[in-house]
Parts: sequence; structure tokens; C-alpha cells
Amino acid sequence: MQIENSKPYEVAKKLVDFYERPFGGKSNGRYRISPKNLRRLMQRRRISDEFIRLLAEEMFELGYIFIDMQSFYVVTSARSFSNYRRLADALID
Repeated sequence: MQIENSKPYEVAKKLVDFYERPFGGKSNGRYRISPKNLRRLMQRRRISDEFIRLLAEEMFELGYIFIDMQSFYVVTSARSFSNYRRLADALID
């Protein structure tokens, strides 16, 4: 019996579900996931750059940010960036 690989949208929904779940001493929120655990979640042996790109797009559509940090991946809410200070035009000039 062959396991069917998960689609980017399905993996994104699972990652969002983890964001909303309590673990690690927090009721919810940002977290990181290892490549090994992401592969298990994806039901794949290899993580392609294309899959990561599609997964990041799906996450953004759901209101979350998926960041590749090379040795792990980060999931956070896009809302968390809305309070960041803006870079003024005067600083660029």
C-alpha cells in the first residue's frame, strides 16, 4: 500500500491547526518545525523548493507566514507583523 503525498493546502491546514493548539507551555502561537517533522507531515521523503514555495503561498492565503530558516521552518501569524514600525521615506533618501 502506497501512502499518497499530501498537497500543500492540506499541509498548510495542519500547520495552522498546530498554531491554534496548546503545546510547549503556550496556549497557541508561533512555533518552529524541523525538516524531519515537516517531511513526516507531508508524507514525503524529500522537501522540494517548489513544495516549500507552494506551501508558503497557501499559508499566506490562510493568514500565516511560513519561513524557511535553512535548518528549521517557522510558522507565525501574518497579523503579528501589522504592528511593526514602518520605514520612513526620509531614511531611504
